Formats: sequence, structure tokens, C-alpha cells
Amino acid sequence: MVLKNDWWLLIWLFLFGGVSFAFIPKQEEYVLGQRCVRWNWVPALILVAPYIMWATFRPGSVGDTGVYIHQFEITPTGLGEIPWYLSTVSKDKGFALLQILFKTMVSRSERPFFFCIAAFQMLSLAKIYRKYSRNFWLSLFFFVSSAEYISWMMNGVRQFLAVTIIFACLPLLLERRYFVTCLVVVLASSIHISALIVLPFVFIVNGRAWNIRTLTFIFGVIAAVFFLDYVTGFISNALQNTAYEGDAIYFDSINDDGTNLFRVLFYSVPPVMAWLFRPYIDRANDQMINLCANLSVVAAGFYVFSYFTSGMIIGRLPIYFSLANYILIPWIIQEVFSSNSVPLIDLGFVSVYTAFFYYQIKAWGA
Repeated sequence: MVLKNDWWLLIWLFLFGGVSFAFIPKQEEYVLGQRCVRWNWVPALILVAPYIMWATFRPGSVGDTGVYIHQFEITPTGLGEIPWYLSTVSKDKGFALLQILFKTMVSRSERPFFFCIAAFQMLSLAKIYRKYSRNFWLSLFFFVSSAEYISWMMNGVRQFLAVTIIFACLPLLLERRYFVTCLVVVLASSIHISALIVLPFVFIVNGRAWNIRTLTFIFGVIAAVFFLDYVTGFISNALQNTAYEGDAIYFDSINDDGTNLFRVLFYSVPPVMAWLFRPYIDRANDQMINLCANLSVVAAGFYVFSYFTSGMIIGRLPIYFSLANYILIPWIIQEVFSSNSVPLIDLGFVSVYTAFFYYQIKAWGA
């Protein structure tokens, strides 16, 4: 099941979304003490299934898939090979361990391995969006049409595996189980070391939307931009003598002039909305929405900083936080606007995100 045309990513959403809206009843559940209408699990699984299969059978020429295929092919089999093999791996040993265990105990083909990773990633998103989003379909649409599906499930697979491990544990953060959450983050960092960036934010993003800790982070980003040479010098020095030493060159590379400004502005919309409609958020005092609003601020902050520094290093960090946008936006639409206006607002967002999807695939095609 190879994806021949990127537009099928949206066409499937529209086709099955229309069928679900017209013929498939929803169910009522209690979420954070409130009775809510949610998608049943069966149609939710049907909706996400093609995205799992498209990621599984993507061609080796897509993104860094060829690199993952090569790494899987050279991974030895046999549990006795684990100590030797890990000694040859310089970074992200957890992912290397995952590969050798899978190849030894499950299958020697890379496609079942890709399937298991894609299934975990997509089902983690489905689990959280189905439970906490006011509009599951719209949340999934945002994820796909923002091109994060293509960027991460067909390209930065290893990092996105770490991202979804953490994202699936958002309920732990809601319950303020900080110790367990930090353990999950450390586990995810063995898959991709960048996950460690989440650790300080475990203690920052809980609480009211736009709280003092979140504002302090924004002021920190502004200060970092003003003292850019010192900050980039510090990051470059921190990368020295590590497995990521080679990445330091991107700060001075002519091929990395930062994240595209249009992308920065696009991801700044959710936190701006959270600020403009803060009275609604404060009045509802919904734990998840407060958390998502603060996560959206952090994502935008990293995108702003990446605009002035490196899209290849800093620009890869917001994904740990931006997935929360797709819970925040549907909530704001449902809570702020009248029931008669909601369909029009939804249509407006669908149109804008479809245009953004077109812009992204045209940019990659160029």
C-alpha cells in the first residue's frame, strides 16, 4: 500500500470523515469529570489505519527511510550480540536495542518493524486526540495537513517515536505525577537524545494558561535572541565531544538559515488565540486546555528561536510540544463561537490548513 499521491492524505480524511459524520454514531464518555461526546474506537481505528500502512510501505527514497533500511539490515541477530552491537553505537542506544530485539525475536524484515513503529505513533495520537479533543477528526486533520505526518512518520521516525512516547503520557502530567513523567522522558531520550529538552518543561507547563513560568520562558527566548552569539556559542560548545558534535556545524552553515518565517508565524497562531481568548480558558479552567495552551506557547517560542538560529537543530524541537495545538484549537472553536458559527469556523481552518499543506508539498517538490 504505497502512497502514490500526497493529496490522498487529505482525501481519505474527507471521505471517511463524511461517512462517519453522516452514518456513525458517537458515544458519551466522562473526561476530566465532564460528560463528552467522543468517536467510538472502531471508526477511529479505521480513520488512522491507512496512515499506518502508508508509513509502513513508504519507498526507500522518501526522507531518511533508506538510512533506516540500511541500519536495520546491518543490525545483527541474536541476544548475545547485544553488548557488542551497542558498544559500536555512538548515540540513541535505545533505538539500536529496539532494532536488534525486534530483528532477533519478531522478524528480519524491515517492513514489520516500520509497521510496529508507525502503529505505535499513530495509535498514541489517536488515543490522546480521541479522549481529549472536542473534535477528533479536526485534530487528526490538523496533524496531517500541517505536514507533520509526512515530516515525522515518513522522515524523522526515530525522534517522532520519542515524541509519541512522551505525548501518550500526557495524562501522567495532568495528574502531576512528575517523577513518573520524568522517567518516561528519560526512557524516550534513549530513543532520541533530544527528548531531554522536555524535562524542564514538565514543571513549567502545568497550571493556568499563560502562567508566570510560561511567560518567563517567553522572556527567556527574547533574551536569547538579543544575546544570540553567546547562546549559539554555548550550544556549540555543549555539543563538542558528544555524539552530536557534527550537528554544531549547522549554526554556521550557509545551508541552514533558520526555520522559514511563514512556518514560525503559522505555529504562533494557537498561542495567540489562547491569549486572545484567555478569559474563556480561565473561566473553564480545564486542566488539559491549560496544559495545551502552555505547550503551544513553548512550541512557538522554540520556532521563533529557530528562525534566528538553526532550523535543522532548534527547528526539530517544537514537535515535542506542537501536537497539543490540535487539542487546543478545536476547544477554542467550540467554546468561544456560537453553535451556528462553529461549522463556518471549522471550514475556515480546514481551508487554511489545506492551503498550508499545498504550500509545504510544493516547497518540497521544488
